[in-house]
Amino acid sequence: MIRTHGLYATAWLRWQDYLMLTKPKVVALLLLTALVGMYLTGQVPSLSRVLLALTGIGLAAGGAAAINHVLDRHIDLRMARTQHRPVARGRIETHHAMTFALLLCTGGITTLWLGVNGLTAWLTACSLIGYAVVYTVWLKRATPQNIVIGGLAGAMPPLLGWTAVTGALDPHALLLVAIIFTWTPPHFWALAIHRRDDYARANIPMLPVTHGIEFTKTCVLLYTLLLTLICLLPWVVGMAGWGYLLGSVCLNLRFIHWAWRLKFSPDAQTAIHCFKFSITHLMVLFVVLLADHWIDYG
Repeated sequence: MIRTHGLYATAWLRWQDYLMLTKPKVVALLLLTALVGMYLTGQVPSLSRVLLALTGIGLAAGGAAAINHVLDRHIDLRMARTQHRPVARGRIETHHAMTFALLLCTGGITTLWLGVNGLTAWLTACSLIGYAVVYTVWLKRATPQNIVIGGLAGAMPPLLGWTAVTGALDPHALLLVAIIFTWTPPHFWALAIHRRDDYARANIPMLPVTHGIEFTKTCVLLYTLLLTLICLLPWVVGMAGWGYLLGSVCLNLRFIHWAWRLKFSPDAQTAIHCFKFSITHLMVLFVVLLADHWIDYG
């Protein structure tokens, strides 16, 4: 009985390690933005289409995250935030992790190709390569603008949701991409400020390492101001109504508040609080955008 209990405990821990490879919290946020993209098309997608699209996008995103774990395993060991990841610590062997990642990626792209449409499958594959290869292998190690350029891959899910329903590209979907693309730098730079010594120790040229913390704080503030303007565009073009406008303004003013504090009156925890709020900001913004879509303004 004791041995059986031990086997169950080991299996549970191993399952948790494999789940950690997929970065489930990140994937959940990506899927939320994809779901919003589906319903803003003006069409009502079938439940089967929604489930197939989210499954395919989620599998591909989880696979890309697992590839990131494999490729960054040596860097992860040098950073306090990531040193306990399963591949870095050897709890999952590298070839097992890569096999798992490729199975997820293949399953995700195949699901989209066969169950949704070819355009969404191709765009998802490009996003996967952009994050798992272009960003992780090259940009992350090559330039302090890594997160600005590489952020496009992470901004794609609402476009993927849109094309999953319509099978076509649309300027309104690109507005949703622009929001996440602009949100990404202040989100990551706030974390990079908090973990500046980690990135320096790992020899990763994040902006606080190459240009200093004060310069990065200024960039965070400027990007939050730009983000506020970009977030107005769905209302400006008639894609969203007054409910979204009010919610967007409130959320962005709060983000600006944190960025202002980070620049002019920080304490030891301001950067990480700014980072955490940025996650709440994006999640709530897309929920508000979706809720506004169902409001009848008469």
